[in-house]
Amino acid sequence: MSVILDAARQMRMSAPAQARLRPAMASHTAVRTLLDDGLAADALSLLARLLPRRYAVAWVCQCGNRQALGEHDRAGLALAEAWVRDPREVHRANAASFAGAHRYRSIGAWSAAAAGWTGGNLNPRCDQPTPPPEHLTALAAMAAATYMAALVPAQVDARRTAFVRDALGLLSVPNSIDGGVQ
Repeated sequence: MSVILDAARQMRMSAPAQARLRPAMASHTAVRTLLDDGLAADALSLLARLLPRRYAVAWVCQCGNRQALGEHDRAGLALAEAWVRDPREVHRANAASFAGAHRYRSIGAWSAAAAGWTGGNLNPRCDQPTPPPEHLTALAAMAAATYMAALVPAQVDARRTAFVRDALGLLSVPNSIDGGVQ
């Protein structure tokens, strides 16, 4: 299976979006196609999955820093930003702890989860470590960005589109999941 189609499946994108994607598409082309076809939510999901994890978290932080957010959401973003600046285990674990403590119910919690799910052990009570699946960071980033887009209900799709356009250039980085092919 192709990287693009596998990413679309992992992110559970809509059938119309998946029908527009082709196995040989480059990341940038695939996301752009969805945007051009008015499928902003699917474009946001695919973008989040195709970005390298650190870039996905940084992108969510950038989007969040442009919003009027409350103290709780700012706290979650700050933890995610700390991990972006210094991706040590302590920062990842702090972000994961915040997200879990706030039950993944806010922009701040989902932003922190994006950083928290970049590594570590999802089941610390088990003898065998359980690392998070590769796409969990993308799911959390997508959720955070979706909540941010919904801050202005009448402009959800326009805001999603703007978030995606802000990050399209990041798809050319060499360590994106399709190797940065344009």
